[in-house]
Amino acid sequence: MVVTFNGRLYRATVNQTDYASTGWNPANASLWTDLGPATGTAPSPSPSPSPIPSPSPSPSPTPTPSPPASGTCAAPWSSSTAYNGGQIASKASTNYKANWWTQGNDPATSSGPAGSGQPWSSQGACSGAPSPGPAPSPSPSPAPSPAPTPAPTPSPSPSPSPSPSPSPSPSPGKHQLIGYWHNFTNPSGPTFPLSEVSADYDVIVVAFADDGGNGNIVFNLDGGSGGEARFIADIAAARAKGRKVVLSFGGQNGTVTLTNATQVANFVNSVEAILRKYGFDGIDIDLESGAGVTSGAPVVANLVTAVKQLKARLGSGFYLSMAPEHPYVQGGYVAYGGIWGAYLPLIDGLRDELNVLHVQYYNNGALYAPYATSGLAEGSVDLLVAASRMLIEGFTTNNGSGPYVFRGLRPDQVAFGLPSGPSSANSGQASLANITAALNCLTRLTQCGAIKPLAAYPTLRGVMTWSINWDRKDGLAFSRGVRNALNALP
Repeated sequence: MVVTFNGRLYRATVNQTDYASTGWNPANASLWTDLGPATGTAPSPSPSPSPIPSPSPSPSPTPTPSPPASGTCAAPWSSSTAYNGGQIASKASTNYKANWWTQGNDPATSSGPAGSGQPWSSQGACSGAPSPGPAPSPSPSPAPSPAPTPAPTPSPSPSPSPSPSPSPSPSPGKHQLIGYWHNFTNPSGPTFPLSEVSADYDVIVVAFADDGGNGNIVFNLDGGSGGEARFIADIAAARAKGRKVVLSFGGQNGTVTLTNATQVANFVNSVEAILRKYGFDGIDIDLESGAGVTSGAPVVANLVTAVKQLKARLGSGFYLSMAPEHPYVQGGYVAYGGIWGAYLPLIDGLRDELNVLHVQYYNNGALYAPYATSGLAEGSVDLLVAASRMLIEGFTTNNGSGPYVFRGLRPDQVAFGLPSGPSSANSGQASLANITAALNCLTRLTQCGAIKPLAAYPTLRGVMTWSINWDRKDGLAFSRGVRNALNALP
């Protein structure tokens, strides 16, 4: 596609979406080719976005405690204290500011400039007695008891409720098929009961809960599920068979409001009440462009705090997954700021709580990786291998020049996300042959294309798909084929 910008013609060299929040424009030589001066009358209306001085990266989340007086040492750092993003501690006559929730990371050895991937940033030398400001709360600080809860519609406050919440369900198999079940009707057909989901799925992600405002999350169950009593019974039955059932919030148009401590408390209380009422194993974070997840946005640090509080309340069986679009994760390799790489601090802040990250490799065009000189095509073996390799082996933003270094995840925390069929996404569909080859390349180092991981990763988690409902409409071809491919892995 050719566009005009500032009196010149530019041709797009790759499939791309220039989100307004990034401030990207055709002058970016890595994505556009300059064809020379434009002549004649400009088309009307002119193709948007004109140069946007976007707030990227925006100032980091507002620190709760007031900083110590200039040059005065803050309270000494303690390895047993949990620090939220923005809080300040001192060590060896130097003040350090926490970049996100952190505990046990020594600031003297784990600090760097903002965006470096380190949990602390140095604030300079200090002296004198610590300032008497508020001390960070001890670890992991469950939110203030059910106080400021505008209780979500579902049920009474977060008292342990009807059924199966306390006992964690058995873990699914090593290689999992994860699918999203629609809590709404769309062209794939009406909602159907969870008990009718194909047994080939190990994890059922219920999409979606809704933003109730002021931090609250609400869940409005679709009538096609068979009603509330049946839905609860179906979750219990699925969990008894070793499957996980998880509540997702976000989606294409979903939002969550998390800008202050009150909203964090409301989020934790309302989500806990829903999980206990229905018996969900945990949550899935699927926030996309409408939810304001950008570099430095308060929602990122506040989600880290909220999820840690949820896990502290619900115990070790609490399940957490994330399904960001790839510009929010691997997109940081090309540029870091705005939405590009915006999930990296969220993933880093919750890496110890995270069960699986299944990035969406569809509807976003080619992916750029350190192992290729051009964009990798959606649905290709090389894209699925390179993208997974980046998540496991880590990468540095801005084409390797920084500032953010992503350290990588365990292979069992990584799956790749694909459409289940021809109609479930606009682009990104992969053939069963390509899915099988990518799985074998990542776990056995066989059937690789041009890109090969540094080592075999036999504990790779598996495959996520949007969606169970579309798969059912298409005769279960995706789930049956992928299940067989997963079962054949080491």
